[in-house]
Amino acid sequence: MRFAVDTGGTFTDLVIEDAEGHLNIYKSPTTPSDPVQGILDAFAVAAEERGVLREDLLASGSMLFHGTTRGLNAVLTGNVARTALVATEGHPDMLLLREGGRTDIFNQRRAYPEPYVPRSLTFEVAERVDAQGAVVTRLTEDSVRALADQLRAAGAEAVAVCLLWSIVNPEHELLVGRILHEELPDVPVTLSHQLNPALREYRRASSAAIDASLKPLMTTYIAGCRARLAEAGFDGRLLMMTSSGGALDAAAVAEAPIHSLNSGPSMAPVAGRFFSSQDAESDMAIVADTGGTSYDVSVVRDGRIPWTRESWIGQPFIGNMTGFPSVDVRSVGAGGGSLAYVDAGGMLHVGPESASAVPGPACYGRGGDRPTMTDACLVLGYLDPDYFLGGRSRLDLDAATTAIEVHVAEPLGISVHEAAAAIWELATEHMVGAIEEITSHQGIDASRAVLVGGGGAAGFNTVAIGRRLSCPEVIVPLMGPALSASGALISELARGFEVNGKTSSDAFDHAKVEAVVEDLTARCREFIDDAGDDTLASSVEFAMEARYPSQVWTLQVPVDVEDTRTEDGVARLVEAFHAAHRETFAVADDNSPIEIESWHARASCRLSDPETPDLPPGDGKARTRQVFLAGSGWATAAVWRLDDVPINEPQPGPALVETATTAILVDDGATFMRRPTGTLHVVPGLPPERSPKNGEN
Repeated sequence: MRFAVDTGGTFTDLVIEDAEGHLNIYKSPTTPSDPVQGILDAFAVAAEERGVLREDLLASGSMLFHGTTRGLNAVLTGNVARTALVATEGHPDMLLLREGGRTDIFNQRRAYPEPYVPRSLTFEVAERVDAQGAVVTRLTEDSVRALADQLRAAGAEAVAVCLLWSIVNPEHELLVGRILHEELPDVPVTLSHQLNPALREYRRASSAAIDASLKPLMTTYIAGCRARLAEAGFDGRLLMMTSSGGALDAAAVAEAPIHSLNSGPSMAPVAGRFFSSQDAESDMAIVADTGGTSYDVSVVRDGRIPWTRESWIGQPFIGNMTGFPSVDVRSVGAGGGSLAYVDAGGMLHVGPESASAVPGPACYGRGGDRPTMTDACLVLGYLDPDYFLGGRSRLDLDAATTAIEVHVAEPLGISVHEAAAAIWELATEHMVGAIEEITSHQGIDASRAVLVGGGGAAGFNTVAIGRRLSCPEVIVPLMGPALSASGALISELARGFEVNGKTSSDAFDHAKVEAVVEDLTARCREFIDDAGDDTLASSVEFAMEARYPSQVWTLQVPVDVEDTRTEDGVARLVEAFHAAHRETFAVADDNSPIEIESWHARASCRLSDPETPDLPPGDGKARTRQVFLAGSGWATAAVWRLDDVPINEPQPGPALVETATTAILVDDGATFMRRPTGTLHVVPGLPPERSPKNGEN
């Protein structure tokens, strides 16, 4: 039996895979002050429903995948270790100068962002290595021991080291790491060339600083999580989800906690890719994960999950860039728990502030008195107050109505139901905007993509979003309400490696590249050999990071390493880059050579063979309920339990399809059916502005 846990801002999702490969979802409110307690509470819910003791359930597990926002929240709130940065003499401002860019170019009152590590905790060492790796100024041991004294006096709790050109010659960074380990054995140190051997100093310094700052916190959290799970009965393998869409053993994440920053959101495209391949016809999928706090969007094309080095913690250019390869997921503050309010100018807002797990939406009855999108959907009739979480929790309709009336309806001078519909519409627009941003920036036509809806709040407006984007099909998988957690069970044990190996296609250095490939292959083989007996199969994928001459930015392009060994192969590398450049920017210079900056390898170990369930046919019985639809008012909607929807038989909207963990609104004009796998497949129809007028064909 295997478990996957995703600790979200509002709910902790638990997915259990039994010995026959069957999956079940369980949800429990997150405990922000003690996330591990939220995990244990989710297991208690699962144990009760299964009719077993919690300790017996935990003892039956061989593996537990854990995704957490613990590190991300710590960085956002500043609750990290007191971290020092060690830089080359004369270059202490890498984090201060950062990279250019402004989101609000005409706002002259915005303060310049503070560096992640203040100048008061930035220390310089007399050393210099040039771009070819030659030592220009040699670093001495005495100077590093003097540095250790300064760090001790400054009260540094963690240290990041980023020296110029350490990615070419790491000798000096290794010396700093060795002596600091001797002098300050209890202070964790991150060396930039080991963590993130990227060319750009800001990104390398930023990733090293963030990683070092998280080590004390995440080491304590992971050790505590492991101990409490063991105390509760679990003695299996604890794996942590990573930002790159894979999993690593908990001990490896404790050593490099930056891997865990966006571990939860990165799993949604992994699951979305799998489910869209099973139940949709398009080779392009827009994966949207709607949680209680955020709406996370990613795009999967041709079965490939997108990657980026430009992941920001906080607002772009104002926050801090991780500089670390991660799954490209964009988020907006629009979820089931997003708070709605009217400002002093009479403008309605939904999000980004969230009611979170405590106190939660007003309808949860936990002390919240401000309206959220969940409250709006309850008032509109989209939720059954007696069937929330399968009936384990009853929603308070009166509290939701009062919250919307006081905070939205009265300030706007409209009825409660019109106010609730306005909240729903505005949240939907935020979500559409998030998708349009990520698709238009990549030259993607959303009308060719399937929209995969995930997250507990996905059902409220996923069909409406698909209609607005002209998507030909929308799917909500059976495991969609816990999309990230189910993605964890589908994911692989994986780690990426990078080596700087600059060369060009018109003067290709075969010897240098061969040495780089051998180095990467050896690292991948070592990772695979250490993966353990759970591995069913393994693979290694290679990529190059390249550009046209004189370009500033690079593109990462998958490659066959055999192509690095012959002239004909090099020509294929060039063609692959032209194709990737054309796909990304709609233009390519087919007659230009390319420059290759670095080489990448990703080792993956498959831990399971995902299976889709084969469910029995539904009985075809539906109830009805009055619902308030934005733009058209009250309507009678068919209300189905998902298990009762007939397989492969189209049904008309308006309708609601309910499960214990979500409720899916199917708009008027849309049709839906249940696939044998349990996935709800919807044809959303044309958006209102494209619908034929009366009398038109």
